Formats: sequence, structure tokens, C-alpha cells
Amino acid sequence: MSDRIEIRDLRVSGVHGALPEEQERAQPFSLDVVAWVDMTPAQESDDLADTVDYGALARTAADVVGGRSYRLLEALAGRMASALLVSDPRLEAVEVTVRKLRPPLPLDVGSTGVRVRRTR
Repeated sequence: MSDRIEIRDLRVSGVHGALPEEQERAQPFSLDVVAWVDMTPAQESDDLADTVDYGALARTAADVVGGRSYRLLEALAGRMASALLVSDPRLEAVEVTVRKLRPPLPLDVGSTGVRVRRTR
């Protein structure tokens, strides 16, 4: 399936990280979501009910980041991918990128992140 919905640079805050100072306060994250779905019904009907609502996908992703804390970005991204697949049975696959915008490194780094892809 080559049809896909893309959400780029969704900014959300969450409490995630392995270091003690990361577990005490929220920090900014940037998310990308790619969702593979057959868009033929929506292309023919021009009706939102015939596709996956990208607003609902964005809300699901943001809710995962704002919910439970994770020590590792890998765990956060995996949970997000699973939640997205559960959110709509029409999704055939999802790819999630999670970036920490202020990583605790003594170097000039714009972000650090992980990317996971899950299929049904």
C-alpha cells in the first residue's frame, strides 16, 4: 500500500528520560507519524467518514506522550505505534518518529530520536 497520511513535527510535552532530571519535569518532543491506509474510498466519496482522521491520529500520539512516563524513547515510540494501530482498524501500518528537542548532552545537538514501524 502506497497511500499514506503524514503528520510532521507535532510538538508535545512529556516526562520521559533515563536521567533523574528528565523524570522530574516535562520537556518538548517532536513527533512524525506516517500511516498507511487505502484512500480509494475517500478519493471516490470525498467524505471524511471514508478515511482515517489525521486529527484523531495526532490526538492519539499526543495522548501517549502526555500519559505514562517512559525511560527510553524506544519504549515511547513502540507504545505510540501500537496505540495508533489500535485507534483505527483501517490502518495497515504506521511509522512513528519521536525526537527529544532538548537532549541532555554536553554537545550542540538539535535533537535526538528514534523511528519505529509497525504493521498489522
